[in-house]
Amino acid sequence: MTLSIADLRKDYKLEALTETEVDPDPIRQFQLWFDQAIAAQLPEPNAMTLATASRDGVPSARIVLLKGVDDRGFTFFTNYESHKGQELRDNPQAALVFLWHELERQVRIAGPVEQVSEAESDEYFQIRPLSSQLGAWVSPQSRVIPDRDFLEQGLQRVEAEYQGRMIPRPPHWGGYRVCPVAIEFWQGRPSRLHDRLCYRFRGDRTWTLERLSP
Repeated sequence: MTLSIADLRKDYKLEALTETEVDPDPIRQFQLWFDQAIAAQLPEPNAMTLATASRDGVPSARIVLLKGVDDRGFTFFTNYESHKGQELRDNPQAALVFLWHELERQVRIAGPVEQVSEAESDEYFQIRPLSSQLGAWVSPQSRVIPDRDFLEQGLQRVEAEYQGRMIPRPPHWGGYRVCPVAIEFWQGRPSRLHDRLCYRFRGDRTWTLERLSP
């Protein structure tokens, strides 16, 4: 018998989330949860949904990988000429979502976006695997290409060009930082009465903490 999509459900019972237990700094609270996701050996705990929108407000979303987090925000790297790059140029606001299903946890982040410095992008690019460095030169991300051979032939060409040489960062590739103004921590609870604690940035380098109804 095929199970109806409407019948797919799970009751959440692992943990609770209270105002007295969380860190007053949401970045430290995120790092705590992130470390717990790593300790639980979750697959790609740094995978996050990145939502952007066009100048006209048409949304789009995709999965990218978090590559850094500090008091300035959440950093990822991509092709500046990709679809997301174009949207971030026209409308530099974004939202992020982390889902750690095995821990029954979710984190939502929203705020303006800025490009990281060229030095930061150069530093990260040089620690990427060689194959990833080559791929950044080969792929005209998000553009229509004729076939798979276009990529394979491009890879062969770039491999030959940089054989035995350090591969420089392409000028069209680098990092973005989401500078959070809101960070919400969600912990699944029974009866769909989930815990939702939301930090909001007040502009004076401090945060307020609110409980949201599920």
